[in-house]
Amino acid sequence: MRPDQIREAVRRLQAAQPAVFGASGHRFALNPPVSAAEVVTFERVHRVELPAAYREFITAVGNGGAGPYYGVFPLGQMDGTGAELQPWQSQNGIVGILSEPFLLREVWNDLTGMPADSLADTDACEYERQLDAFDQKYWDASRLNGSFPICHMGCALRLWLVVTGDEAGHMWCDRRAEYAGLVPVRAKDGSPATFSSWYAEWLDDALAAML
Repeated sequence: MRPDQIREAVRRLQAAQPAVFGASGHRFALNPPVSAAEVVTFERVHRVELPAAYREFITAVGNGGAGPYYGVFPLGQMDGTGAELQPWQSQNGIVGILSEPFLLREVWNDLTGMPADSLADTDACEYERQLDAFDQKYWDASRLNGSFPICHMGCALRLWLVVTGDEAGHMWCDRRAEYAGLVPVRAKDGSPATFSSWYAEWLDDALAAML
């Protein structure tokens, strides 16, 4: 879809306010687009090139706002405390190094070293020690090098856009908050989801909810 078609579709949704998950937060409102100069600065700082469809969206449609789940994050921001967004920094403990390649190709969920729940009943201190050691490895930010979060589904579950490596342009789901690992997002036809296919499918579903 062209940027003007997307904006018109979102305007229709904003007027109708259909019952769509997460829309109570963004209310189908788009943020103003970001300037091309700001995008260039972001790319220079992180030494990456944003996927073309995503770049066009944030510069010609809106820099985040209305979108799947609780909406699309503005460039360089993510969910923070409560309903507030906050800027993220590379290597902040969540986001890795964008210029380093994203290495995953299939579902990843290595639970090696996760303590058994029964240990908490017999030795709470040892359980916490093992869990802390496991979480440090499980949440290693370098595992998501080459990508950044663009949407959250609630409860620290997030969608990431890959920008570096063979998976560049594809979407991945971070379900580590429920110990379900990192999962490639698929479009309805089973193909790897791109930003444009992911957003278009949400838009189609949201418009269908108006009927």
